[in-house]
Amino acid sequence: MSSSRVASFVYLLALTFIVQTAFGADPLFHFCSNSGNFSAYDPYEANLKELTGYLSIQAPPKGFGLGSIGQKPNQAYGLALCRGDVSTPDCKTCVVEAGSEIRKCCPYNKEMELYGSNKLYGLTQCTKDLSSTECKKCLDGIIEELPTCCDEKEGGRVVGGSCNFRYEIYPFVNA
Repeated sequence: MSSSRVASFVYLLALTFIVQTAFGADPLFHFCSNSGNFSAYDPYEANLKELTGYLSIQAPPKGFGLGSIGQKPNQAYGLALCRGDVSTPDCKTCVVEAGSEIRKCCPYNKEMELYGSNKLYGLTQCTKDLSSTECKKCLDGIIEELPTCCDEKEGGRVVGGSCNFRYEIYPFVNA
């Protein structure tokens, strides 16, 4: 894809949901661009609503969805991304809620982004005999085990011989 087409795609990007939240979380951040607007009842608005529905079906099974609806100049583009530990039902709920929320935050804007996140607490630790390079290599190795041990769970831990990591949705370390 040529750089002008990439720039054009980015410019035309109408709807971007970077959805990292589980059900019920408030959006962390939103961005509304002034680069393009639409009016109520425009064909673009219908395409945007259809796109939201499409992404709410496409994104949840794998945690990621990408699509476009309609024809230029009323074509709506979008993507949805759910955090890796969010369940399929919670991802679907979040994408649907994000579609509604972004239209409240950025009414009639053609370029918009919504970011959200539940607070996540984490800890990594290596034994003191490891160099920082060896520690990173050890942590990289055990973090690869995350999908097999902790997939779609709100917390988890992997303990290795020389390093370990843990994450939870609540504080677990004495400060």
